[in-house]
Amino acid sequence: MTVLLVHNVYQHRGGEDGVYERERELLEERGHRVLCYELHNDDVDGMGRLALATRTLWSREAYAEVRRIVEAEGVDVVHVHNTLPLASPSVFHAAHAGGAATVHTLHNFRMVCPGNLLLRDGRLCHDCVGKAFAAPAVRHKCYRGSAAATAAVASTIAAHRALGTWDHAVDRYVALSEFARGVLADGGLPADRIAVKHNAAEGVPIDGPGGDHVLFAGRLANGKGLSVLLDAWALDPTLPTLKIAGDGELADLVREAAEADDRIEWLGWLDPDAMVWTMATAGLLVAPSMWYEGWPLVAVEAMGVGTPVVATDHGAFSEMIEDGVTGRLFPRGDAAALAAAIRELTSDPDRLDAMRAQTRMRFAERYSRDVNYRELRVIYDDAIAQFAAA
Repeated sequence: MTVLLVHNVYQHRGGEDGVYERERELLEERGHRVLCYELHNDDVDGMGRLALATRTLWSREAYAEVRRIVEAEGVDVVHVHNTLPLASPSVFHAAHAGGAATVHTLHNFRMVCPGNLLLRDGRLCHDCVGKAFAAPAVRHKCYRGSAAATAAVASTIAAHRALGTWDHAVDRYVALSEFARGVLADGGLPADRIAVKHNAAEGVPIDGPGGDHVLFAGRLANGKGLSVLLDAWALDPTLPTLKIAGDGELADLVREAAEADDRIEWLGWLDPDAMVWTMATAGLLVAPSMWYEGWPLVAVEAMGVGTPVVATDHGAFSEMIEDGVTGRLFPRGDAAALAAAIRELTSDPDRLDAMRAQTRMRFAERYSRDVNYRELRVIYDDAIAQFAAA
């Protein structure tokens, strides 16, 4: 099978870029011919507002190049990861015109929420889900704090709904969780074309020995629940060492907490090998996110090395974590409940060891690269069948 991957790379590397690269490697490992059409958000610099809005709606350049590649290379499937802003949804039409089926991975909720997180002013928000035009998002400047930029995104989504792109030019959508699938279907995407496939793990995980510390790993951002995490440690002096790996806008908050409490250690960014070992030697991974995560790779990787996860009981985490079996779930924003869950598990080493075994087993059954590839191949086959039948 020849697959063309299309991705608009972000200015600041994020999880979507990582998933795009991992799936490319996954396909190449299985012997597929993989081509890539990449654009980069650095190229936005210097573009006028009108030119950028026009290209976000319909990129003639991307359309021409994708169609050329599909026709010249005999592409079977065009798999699109991110179109915003330079690729545009024109690439789906280009793929069909050239003779290829189309797949679109929805890494976030932008199709139903221009701000993409279903979060506004720290509160979960579904105000735009199901609306023909996301007027509340424009009013609240949900994309980059700009009404004009938000309107451009909302207009693109609405225009392609009217054009039939979402109903006819995309053969299969990939949602990262059943929760996301439900939200996207509520937002108007054809439910019968939305498959669920989780993000793939990286490589073959090691068998982690576990340890005494609790680990938070990720960007130090408001939506990650860092205040909840630090409040939990402030509430309970019996909690063990907390290691925080990552950097970001809340670095000062973490630095101050580490200076004030010798149980808290800020590691900054870790290279991949150091991160794997820190995760494998942790007793628990904690993920107190205030926003909905897509399918967080850090939690998948923790499970791969046998480290149970304590996470917010909403969105993807409610599907990923079996409460009491592969970790614990706690109510969103409840620092006391988070502290209690961590204390409960870390104070019972035998139970934690049994949980590690269950976590490794669940990962092998559901989230390994072999499982992920089989799911992706089924999606490609279904997309090709859908396109052939149209």
